[in-house]
Amino acid sequence: MASKENGRRGQPGRAETAGTVRQRSGPVEQGPAHDRRRSAGDGTDGRAGSERRAALVQLAADMFAERGFRATTVRDIAEAAGMLSGSLYHHFDSKESIMDELLRAYIDDLLPEYRRLVEEGGPAREVLSQLVATAFASFERHRPAILVWQSEGMHLRELPRFAYVAGAEAETEQLWTQVIRRGIQSGEFRKDLDAKLAYRFIRDVVWMAARWYRPGGRLTVPQLAAQYLTIMLDGIDSTAMTGKRGKASA
Repeated sequence: MASKENGRRGQPGRAETAGTVRQRSGPVEQGPAHDRRRSAGDGTDGRAGSERRAALVQLAADMFAERGFRATTVRDIAEAAGMLSGSLYHHFDSKESIMDELLRAYIDDLLPEYRRLVEEGGPAREVLSQLVATAFASFERHRPAILVWQSEGMHLRELPRFAYVAGAEAETEQLWTQVIRRGIQSGEFRKDLDAKLAYRFIRDVVWMAARWYRPGGRLTVPQLAAQYLTIMLDGIDSTAMTGKRGKASA
């Protein structure tokens, strides 16, 4: 993907980095594995190199979430980190590689947990509640990745490099709808429920909460998840709890 800084390559007195040369001459080798090979030989190995790399990912993630992925350049990230663009290329060959690491960390953390919960089984309502709670818990660790995914998801799906994003979305939908269908069959959920529509409603409700959630707010993540689960599974109609509808005040 071409970035906005591509237009600056021809500026006098500005040396091209290895990354920009590769981007113009041909496709860049893709993925976190390639980035790890680059950093292994750049003289910043060991714990210090790993910590520096993680700090750069976090910095870039916050910038992607605030400004947007396409609006954030490698130079922007480097300046925010207090380094030259060429120094940033010692850790990552492109901002796409930073995005790779950001999204894969989120997927590799969340998707195995979804699989585990579904495979362990149990009452469908309980499993669905655990899936929702797990999704909310990811806010504290991966909120920037979630925000970037929300804003850039359609664009990323067009790039072969990020094909795994669509794959993760499809598997998540399959796992969640499997639980919902099981609940329909067991009688835990309504018989007239559309499993895919129910999943998409729950997904959108949970994901949008990441936009306004802030750590240290009035509700903790478990409390927030519990409130959302009550509304999603029991609704806001008082008859769900009492069996009697209260009289409207005049």
